[in-house]
Amino acid sequence: MILNVTNPAAIQVVGKDLPITVIFTYLGSTVRNDGGAGNDIMNRLNKARNIFRTLNNVWKSSQYSKPTKIKLYQSCVLSTLLYGSECRRMTENDSNKLSVSHTKSLRRILRIFWPNKISNEDLLKQCNQESMATILIRRRWKWIGHVIRRDHNSITKTALHWTPEGKRKRRRPKNTWRRTVEGELKSMNHSWGTIEKMAKDRQKWTTVAFRAVSKYHAIILSAVLCCVLI
Repeated sequence: MILNVTNPAAIQVVGKDLPITVIFTYLGSTVRNDGGAGNDIMNRLNKARNIFRTLNNVWKSSQYSKPTKIKLYQSCVLSTLLYGSECRRMTENDSNKLSVSHTKSLRRILRIFWPNKISNEDLLKQCNQESMATILIRRRWKWIGHVIRRDHNSITKTALHWTPEGKRKRRRPKNTWRRTVEGELKSMNHSWGTIEKMAKDRQKWTTVAFRAVSKYHAIILSAVLCCVLI
């Protein structure tokens, strides 16, 4: 895979040229040269659906309680769906796909089918689950704290502040993982320097993740109120 190179030189291994690709799978995650996560999310959705289908007998059975089914869903289905989500460049469309899969699975576990109507908020309360947006934010900040606490020579820690070479085209810049994080940092009135100090204390870091989630809900609430007033 080659990034920002117009005329790449051939790379040979054992006398054979390596093929150039724009997408490949690494450690279970699908990587694209444009940084998008659409293919990876579709791959995760398909795998999560297959696991959910294999457990249909459990969801339909009356021998297992609702908390047991929810724990099984979290450990088998949700963990597969959100594998690698901590470092994805997430668009609104990508987040909506994950959210639909999350609520749809919970409705099937509770056996809530059409024409029975129930809001997603009531559904999450009955299952004692968080919304997909909250789960993604919490996982992302938990992962950031883990990376910050690593050694300074760690490649993962270097990647947090690494800027690729070259110039972007004259158009609206795409949303990136770092822009998402920096936007959340700005909403919490923090910077990279302040959170690096806070991440050393794990108890303080849990409050940072909680504040990130709280700020997200505050932004959503303000947007809803503006729509109502308009």
